[in-house]
This record gives sequence, structure tokens and C-alpha cells, in this order.
Amino acid sequence: NLDENDVANPERIIAPVREAAKAHRASAVVPVSAKLEAEIAELPPDEAASFRKDLGLAEPALDRLIRATYELLGLCSFFTVGDDEVRAWTVPCGAPAQQAAGAIHTDLERGFIRAEVIGWQELLKAGSEANAKKLGAMRTEGKSYPVKDGEVVHVLFNV
Repeated sequence: NLDENDVANPERIIAPVREAAKAHRASAVVPVSAKLEAEIAELPPDEAASFRKDLGLAEPALDRLIRATYELLGLCSFFTVGDDEVRAWTVPCGAPAQQAAGAIHTDLERGFIRAEVIGWQELLKAGSEANAKKLGAMRTEGKSYPVKDGEVVHVLFNV
């Protein structure tokens, strides 16, 4: 937890903490000013973004903390997309598609046939799943396909 005056240049404070963490086999140090983050959280989104930019902070501390935690634990997220909902599912990085389907529901893992997969950037570029299929951007993958962070997965199954 940094003093708000150290946020712009945290290395002076963080370097010795990183060294101590290495000595204890810790693998991540995420500098945060809890006081500053609490103040920013009270601001409207546009003011918060401007304030962060003025401080040299690219993103909220919570985002950095979550990303560091995912990396430390070896976790990734994939997405499912429905007509009215987009949902993220957390699995170990590189989990086979069949195992990843089990994160959604055990029936999907048990009756797994195949998965239709596309990166989220590709899906946004295509505009819709139907258009992505038409453009050939959607891939068909089998049970052992290692699901990657940020992919959109549609599981085909039969139980």
C-alpha cells in the first residue's frame, strides 16, 4: 500500500519489497494506494479516467491486482455469448475444451462433442457470430483443444 505521493513513481518504494518477495519465493508485487483508489472510486467514470491519467495510472488497481492474481494462479477466462448475456468462465490456462465446458455445467463436459471457438477481438471485428461463421473466422475444435484466454467458446454437446 503506497502513500498517494509515491503513486507516480513507485519504484523507489517497491524495489526493496520486490527483493524481499523474491527471497520468500513470492512472485508478484502489485503497488496500490488504497486511499487514492477509494477517492477515485467516488468520482464519475470520466473524471476518474482523467484523474488516473494525470497520475500516470493506466488502469484501476483492482484490474492490476486481478490480472496478477490470475497469472499467479495460472488462470484464464473464456466467454460464452447468448442472445441477452455474455459470461466469463475461469479455468486453468490451457485447460482442454472438454474440461472448460465442465466449468459451465457438468452435462456439457459429459456430453461434449466439439467447440466452436473465436477470439473476442475477431468476434467484435466480424460483428456477430453468424457473420464470423460466414467469414470463416469461427474454428471447430475437439475435446483436447487448449482453451486460450479471451476466447469465445460455443459448446456443442449431447446428453
